[in-house]
Amino acid sequence: MRPTFQWHLGSRSLELGKRTLIMGIVNVTPDSFSDGGRFLDTAKAVEHASRLLDEGADIVDIGGESTRPGARVDTEVSASSEQARTVPVVSAEEELERVIPVIVALKRIHPSAVISVDTYKATIARAAVGAGAEIVNDVSGFRWDPRMLNTLADLRCGAVLMHMRGRPEEWRGLPPAQDVVHLVKRELTEWAENAVAKGLVRARIVLDPGFGFGKSFDQNYPLIAHFAEFQKIGFPLLAGTSRKSFIGRTLGGEKVVPPADRLFGTLATETALILQGAQIVRTHDVRASAEAARVADAVLNAS
Repeated sequence: MRPTFQWHLGSRSLELGKRTLIMGIVNVTPDSFSDGGRFLDTAKAVEHASRLLDEGADIVDIGGESTRPGARVDTEVSASSEQARTVPVVSAEEELERVIPVIVALKRIHPSAVISVDTYKATIARAAVGAGAEIVNDVSGFRWDPRMLNTLADLRCGAVLMHMRGRPEEWRGLPPAQDVVHLVKRELTEWAENAVAKGLVRARIVLDPGFGFGKSFDQNYPLIAHFAEFQKIGFPLLAGTSRKSFIGRTLGGEKVVPPADRLFGTLATETALILQGAQIVRTHDVRASAEAARVADAVLNAS
């Protein structure tokens, strides 16, 4: 059985687990791996987000910086501390210019829409929540910006803590994890408990194992097969496999199938993940995923 939760977003909450919620992806970027450049214009992004809501999206996730494989997220070392810190390739100002107008316009058209902002920068998180977003989806697990945890605790919004090994520009050279399921489970547990200790309320946190983020192609399948293990951490779970390269590699072998042709493979992974306990699925293809989720939910209810 899939556990149920109330995900507290501030002024309201979402029920998780009774049925699968669908998070639709809106990339306001020129270089995202699947749809980069298609929705960089604010009007096109709002139109696309509205279409996703009409197709059944429960949440719209708006992002202004790509973290695709090979994307450069630089680090620099402070002379005083000798500790590396993240230097964003997309400046906060540019990211604000991309995402805030989309959030404002979408809330004007769809006042009740639940909006998530995909960012690892605390300044963007604060501005986005101020503009109407209710969820911050941080691919760095709240680790790249030292201000993020305090900001989230202060904002009292929902938060997605995602697991990532290394940084995008390092992924191709990372040694494989000996036991990827154990590693992801242990680090997600540590990072989530640290977030709670720093003041982030447990009921506001959702965990994401980060398919494709620092995992080799083959390592994504154990994460799917043993996804139910992550339920033991005690938080709701989000799964995002939509159009990812490990699916393209499985479908095409040496000739990797392009992102636009990975829908059916995506639906196979999403269905498996729902049956393993995912409460939320993050996807580019909302209508197809919503229909697959409806059938998977019926299977869960019958069991």
